[in-house]
This record gives sequence, C-alpha cells and structure tokens, in this order.
Amino acid sequence: MSGAAERPRPASGPSAGSGPAWRDRVTDALEMVSEAICFLDAEDRLTWLNSAAERLLERPAGTLVGRAVWAEFPELGRSHAAVTANREARRTGTVQHLEMFAPTLDRWFEVRVLPVEDDVAVFFRDVHERRALDDERAAESSLLRAVLNALPARTAILDADGTILTTNTAWQERRPPAGQVSGDRGDDYVALCRAAGRAGHRGAQAMADGLEALLAGRTRSFSLDHAWPGARQSGGETWWHMQAFPVDDGPRVVVTHTDITDRVSAEQRQAWQARHDHLTALPNRAGLHEAISAALAEEPGGAVTVLFMDVDGFKQVNDTLGHEAGDLLLRELASRLAHRTRPTDVVGRLGGDEFVVVARDCPAAGGLHLAERFRAVFDEPFELAGSRLPVTVSIGIASSGPGTTRPEDLLRDADTAMYAAKSRGPDRHLLFTPALRTELEERWQVASGLREAVLLEQFTLHWQPVVDLATDAVVGCEALLRWEHPERGRVPPAEFVPVAEEKGLIEAITRWLLRTAVEQGAAWERAGLPLAVGVNVSALHLASGTLVDDVLGALGAGRLAPRRLVVELTETSLTSDPEQAAAQLGELRRHGVRVAIDDFGTGYSSLATVAALPVDTLKVDRSLVSGLPEDRTVPQAVLGAVAALGTALGMDVLAEGVETPAQLAAARRVGCTHAQGFHLSRPLTAAELTPLLLAGRSRTGVPCLPAPPG
Repeated sequence: MSGAAERPRPASGPSAGSGPAWRDRVTDALEMVSEAICFLDAEDRLTWLNSAAERLLERPAGTLVGRAVWAEFPELGRSHAAVTANREARRTGTVQHLEMFAPTLDRWFEVRVLPVEDDVAVFFRDVHERRALDDERAAESSLLRAVLNALPARTAILDADGTILTTNTAWQERRPPAGQVSGDRGDDYVALCRAAGRAGHRGAQAMADGLEALLAGRTRSFSLDHAWPGARQSGGETWWHMQAFPVDDGPRVVVTHTDITDRVSAEQRQAWQARHDHLTALPNRAGLHEAISAALAEEPGGAVTVLFMDVDGFKQVNDTLGHEAGDLLLRELASRLAHRTRPTDVVGRLGGDEFVVVARDCPAAGGLHLAERFRAVFDEPFELAGSRLPVTVSIGIASSGPGTTRPEDLLRDADTAMYAAKSRGPDRHLLFTPALRTELEERWQVASGLREAVLLEQFTLHWQPVVDLATDAVVGCEALLRWEHPERGRVPPAEFVPVAEEKGLIEAITRWLLRTAVEQGAAWERAGLPLAVGVNVSALHLASGTLVDDVLGALGAGRLAPRRLVVELTETSLTSDPEQAAAQLGELRRHGVRVAIDDFGTGYSSLATVAALPVDTLKVDRSLVSGLPEDRTVPQAVLGAVAALGTALGMDVLAEGVETPAQLAAARRVGCTHAQGFHLSRPLTAAELTPLLLAGRSRTGVPCLPAPPG
C-alpha cells in the first residue's frame, strides 16, 4: 500500500451516525501523525494501521488487518501490562498509559490505549532514547549515591541557597554530639551554622562565612579544621576537617566533615614530645627556648633569670648503681625541683644531668636566693637501689639585661657560670659576670691547644729531687709536667690538667708522661744514678681501668726496672672507689712497681681505708709541713702522728714542700723518712739536674743541691 486512499479504513467509528466521511477525515489526520497508530476491534483484531506503524513493524497494513494482534505479536500477549491496559481501556472507557519493551524491535515504547466505542486505538511512541537517557541518569544517580554512601566523611550536597539536597549514610547515621551543627534534607545548612556561631562557636561562624563566600562565587573552595569541645564520650574534644567545593562548576556545593581527632591527637602528642623530655616529662631544650622567649617578650621591663644546674658526680651514679638508678635519680630530682618553683617558673631538662629553671620577674638577687633553695633540694639523700645516696649540684645563674632578647644568650651565660662554679668545687652556685665568660674562653683556648699539644708532644718534664733523711742522699725524683705552649710560653699544670681531665685528654697525656719518665729513669741508671722516678696519675686514669697496662707498657718500652718507678695518686682519688684502686695498685706492686699516696692529709680517708690499700709511701701534703713554726708544737704533733701512722703500716713518710731549715729539722725530728721541697732543690730539667747529681756523688755532708742560675 502506497497511500492513504488505498489503505483499509477502520471497520467502525466513534458513532453510528458519523458515517464514512468522518472516518476518512480521522484516518487521514492520523496518517500525518509521526506516532505509530493502530485500531483493534472488539475481538482484538487489527482493523487499521497508519504509515508510521507500517514503518515500525516493517510490514504492510494489508498483511496485518483482520489478524488478531495477540497471535501476530505474541510478546504483547505475554505482557501483562499490555493485556491489562487493553482490558481496562475497554472496561473503564479511559485512556491507559504504559511503557513497555518490545523484544522483537529491541526498543522501548510509550503506549496509550484509547477507547473508541467498541474499538480501541493504540498509540506507540518511540521513547527508547529517552528511556536510555533516563536509565543513564538513574545509573549515574545510583553511582553518585553509592559513592556518597561509601565516603566515611559526613557528606551533604547543598543547593544554591544553602538548602541540604541530599546526605550520605555517614551524615544520617553518625550524628554529631549535641551542640554541633547537623541538619536534614531541606534544612538551610548555612542558617544552622550561623545559629551555632551566634551561640559562641567560632568554628561554626567561620563555616557559615566560608560557605556563603563559596555559594556567592567569591571563592572556589573552602576548608577549615575546627574542634567541638566536650564532644567525645571521654570528655575530650572532637576535631573535624570541613571541606566545601562546587559541583561541576555549578551553583550546588558538596560539604564534607571528616573526623580528624586521632590525627590531631597524634600531632599534638608529637608536638608535645618534640618539646618535652621523655624521661622526666619536663620541657626539653626546644621547650625551654620557647619558655625563655615568651618570658622575655612578656616582661620587657622585668628581669628573667635562668638557673643552669648540673648534678655533681652523676656519672659515678650510673657507673656504680646502673643507668636505671640514674634514671630514677633524674625523675626524683625533677619532681623535687618542680615542687620548689613558683607557679610562673618553668623547670626543664636539657639532657643528661643538666636541669634549667626559668624564673620570670626575677632579678639577679632573686636568682641567688632561688639557687639556695634549689641546693636545699639535695639536703635530703635520694633513695636509690636500696641505699641513701647524698647528691650535690653546681648551679650557674644568669639574668637578662635591657638588651637581652635571645634565649640562647641567657642559657649560654648560665652554662658558663655553672662551669665556673663546678671548677671551684662541688655544691656551689655562681652568678654570671663577663669575667666568667673570659675565663671560659681561656679554658676553651687551653682545651683547643691541648689537643694539638698531645699530637705534637709539646710537653716537657721538670724533676724535683727526693732526699733520704737518714743519709742525705738523693734517692729519687718526682716528674713534674710542664706544657711549653708555642705562643703563651710555659703553662703550669694547675691551668691545663683540670681541662685535660674534663676533655678526656688526661689519659693520653699520662701515657706520654709515663713513657718519658721511664726513659729518663733508664738513662740515669745507665749513667750510674739508680734513682726512683715518681709519676703522678689522675683519678680518671685509675677509673678507666687501663692504668696497669699503660704502666707495664711504658716499663717494657723504656727498659726500666719496675722497682725504679713510683706511681703517685692523690688520697681523694684512692678513696672514691677503694676496691677498684686496691685491685689495680695491688697488680702494680706484684710487678714490682711502688705506690705512693700524694697530698696525704687533705682528704677524708679513714685509717682503715689507708691500711687496706697496697701503698709504699705516704707523701704528707705541704699544707701540714708549711705550718711548722719553730715556736709551735701542735703542727709538729700532727706531722708526727702521720709519721707514726706510716711507720706502723710499714710505709715510708715523705714530707712535701720543705722550704726552710727549720721545716727540714722538724721533719727529721718527728720521724719522716724522706723530704722534697725548694730548700732541698727547685724543680730542674734533666739536663740541669744530671750534672749536679753526678757531682754530688763526690761530696759528703751536702744535703742540699744548689739551685740553677737565675
């Protein structure tokens, strides 16, 4: 069929009186419609199809008219919706709408069934593209919903006016605690934030401002970290990271709230740990710098005083009682110091056994008073490892001046004063002065030069003869160390030995001293002068445990008989650890080396301690010998008591510092066996002393050696 004139007409019309003309006009009009249209009679047979229907079905109307639609198109018969729509249209006389998928055509159609008297007109509109677009949009919406629900953050989408359009599962299920900004679909979220801001929450106010700027297009994104106090069950605060950004550059906005409490807590812990000491929980160096900076900034007209404290002999606590006991001491000390400070003061630990107190509004005089209070912290012994341990502290004090702005300056000055106090003896405190800085700089210069002196062996030895009071013969010489500095000249031991001990150089210097003294003793022996050579050894060298090896090594290299060497140690160095001292000195004596206690009478050793040590000679300190006036008997009695003690213990007794004939006579009278001092001979170089000793062999009755010229 090629045209409407040849096309079959519907067998019936809207009314009996309408006539063929009406039907012709209707069908002609329906031919012009783009939708596919067909008519079904009361027995559901096709009575008419328009051209659009022919094109859709790809069959001419003549092959379909008169045939039952259910037989011709079985899928329609299997469609419950299609059968129901046809029946309902006939029963109710109303238009029925449905959408259905035609498997044969592989397309979706919108179908309207229109009753026309005993017939029905069926209109088909191809909605496949629209349906596909709807399905795509539905899939996108479903995907968006799935993505939103998968987000752990509380998420909402706001309309251009701030109204909540949709929220995800986290938003709905994980409601924030009371007082925080929430909201449901349809609520004005910006208004909710404003209300919370008026209630006093600054974070909510900032959220409202940021969202308004974003919705108005004044910014492209907005984020904020904020805390809600009292939000967690534990009573702490909850931290949130709020983010907002436009959807596809449109008017709508995505808002997310992520709980970052754990991250913020971790960052806060890290920040705290970066500024605090892990052992005592006190501020560390960084925390102290901040405290001093804050004090200086807040009190530009007032003084800030820093007290720098160093525990005396702390290394010995670690070495003897162990590091656990040392840690316990530091924690107990931190607690005591914290209880002795004012609320505005800050107590910190720099590390090791160094503590610092920062005192606000405290002039230098107040710092001295505080130092006295802190030293009193040590009056009560510390309970450690089952014993009560007395401990003292050295304290340096520095106060800010009008130009003080840097915390490191105050710490440096207090540190300088502490070192100066410690150099004067334990349990002291000292206020910083510029002179102390000069003194410390000189010590640094000495320390720097000492390292070079050890490498270049810039040391020399002077020798002070030891006289046997029974025969007036020179039987030995004490080696006295001198440093020949290339620029400063001769540096006395009192200036560089303490620095060498502090900087860990004393052992290397002592090894040089032993080697050189042994070589000189061997040279004298080869010249027919069998003298004993005495060498002073530091307490630190004794504590290192290498003394025996170093002494025996020097004797082997220099080929000197061990009996010709006298190792001299001070009384205080022997009594600090008597057991260790006795073990090493006993080993030396078993090899033939002789041992002397130097400066005897200046320490606090008991008779039992002295008797237990393997010692050959007591060298009485010059302070006892120099106090021998001719008209006083008490000093002689003291010296006599020491001589009697030595004799009772089988030891020689040597009087040091004999400077007058009267002192020499007193030493003989009370029973000293040996003597040395300026009255007998000043210290001489080996080159000066050797010819005098050789000449003295031909003399008799000459107990004193002449001093060198000049």
